[in-house]
Amino acid sequence: MADTPRRRGPRPTGERLHRLLLILPWLNERGSVSVADAARQFDVSESELVADLELAALCGLPPYDYELIDLWIEDGMINIGIPRLFTRPLRLTTHEAFALLAAAEAASLLPRADPAGALDRALEKLRARLGGAVDVIGQAPHFAETVQAAVDAVEILDIEYWTPSRDEVTRRRIVPRLVFSDHGDYYVVADDERSGEERVFRIDRMLDVTPTGEIAPARSVATRPGDWFADASDMQTAVIRLAPDAQWVAERYPVRSRIDRPDGSVDVELVVASQRWLERLLLRLGTTGTVLSPDHWSDLGARTAERVLARYSES
Repeated sequence: MADTPRRRGPRPTGERLHRLLLILPWLNERGSVSVADAARQFDVSESELVADLELAALCGLPPYDYELIDLWIEDGMINIGIPRLFTRPLRLTTHEAFALLAAAEAASLLPRADPAGALDRALEKLRARLGGAVDVIGQAPHFAETVQAAVDAVEILDIEYWTPSRDEVTRRRIVPRLVFSDHGDYYVVADDERSGEERVFRIDRMLDVTPTGEIAPARSVATRPGDWFADASDMQTAVIRLAPDAQWVAERYPVRSRIDRPDGSVDVELVVASQRWLERLLLRLGTTGTVLSPDHWSDLGARTAERVLARYSES
């Protein structure tokens, strides 16, 4: 594979970690693999693969001095070993096992995953250890395969798309560029003819997808945190001050800017899909989140809490 840049800017950490969930079991089965073969297997450039493996080489068990993943590249060959403690059966709580099972199940749905590989066998063993009481079933949305096929062929699609913030259904012509999964939802980065811009669409909000047979020029793109809503430029934003233990919001939702404060809190400019969505978020945050702007939402959390309490008192 030619080692040429395939995307602009840094790749999201989540995307890299998802890929490592596939790469490491695959490498461990083989012990030694050429960089070129591994890059071809996972459809990445050699430089991207090496960067991901460098990230993996920093992972291990506390105190992280000698229990790191034993991974090195020499003469174009990837060699991998497993830390000594990883060779013993893991003792997991039920919550830990469920979280691990859910993450691995999601990774098994990613492109290039081997349905009969090490990851799938590990899933079966983990299910068995849970006594069959827990079965996590990951399922891609209805049009995921059609959209992925269009990405591979660079084929233009006609789609019918629902935008929940406006409760609006529109017809669009898009050129799908990249399918990715985040927190259980599937997205596609696409060139949108309607706006003339690159947009990100949630595949489960596509009501109809029709391949056109028309082929567009190929180009590579990267997922970009903060752009995971179609027509995000039409949406409102809110600046929210988050306490230190509420910073998960900045990692989970599209953020356009972030200011870290000396006391450990952060001010984030958040894309707001709708006022109802913001109300639910503020209820979850409680006293750990405060709306700084716009002014008409400054007391939205308190008003929402009062309305909910009033509803409970009536029942």
